[in-house]
Amino acid sequence: MKRLFTAGFIFLMLLLSACSNEEVMKNKYSFTGEGQYWEAEYIYEGTELWKEEDNRTSYSHESNDTFVLTFIGSLEEMQSIKRVDYSYETTTGGGGGFQEFDESPNEITLKSGSGGTGATIKENEIISVSVKWNDLEESFELVNKTE
Repeated sequence: MKRLFTAGFIFLMLLLSACSNEEVMKNKYSFTGEGQYWEAEYIYEGTELWKEEDNRTSYSHESNDTFVLTFIGSLEEMQSIKRVDYSYETTTGGGGGFQEFDESPNEITLKSGSGGTGATIKENEIISVSVKWNDLEESFELVNKTE
């Protein structure tokens, strides 16, 4: 009886594993671009899981993204900056933030990131960036440089 139960259990496990099909897709993209005063990089890493089980398809997604904004103007121009506001937009959302400076900065690199189960970024995405500081504003686009 014990052998019959064990054989039945093994057969059931083989049958279930034959009915289940998973496909995992991993994506990593680096979008870069620059204007006259600022350059930015948006790094996206995502994992998609497609699963077929009992004639049903399920999908899940997890991702992390990092946005880095760096001032590339002159040191003299940088030292007059008191506040920087920035934003970026993808087709699935966006983000942004600000930084205030009590003292004259000698370097400005702002970084933000997020993670979760949001929408997937595509490799041909064009990401819009907008930066405001002092009485100036600059906009530019980021494109995928990942090969």
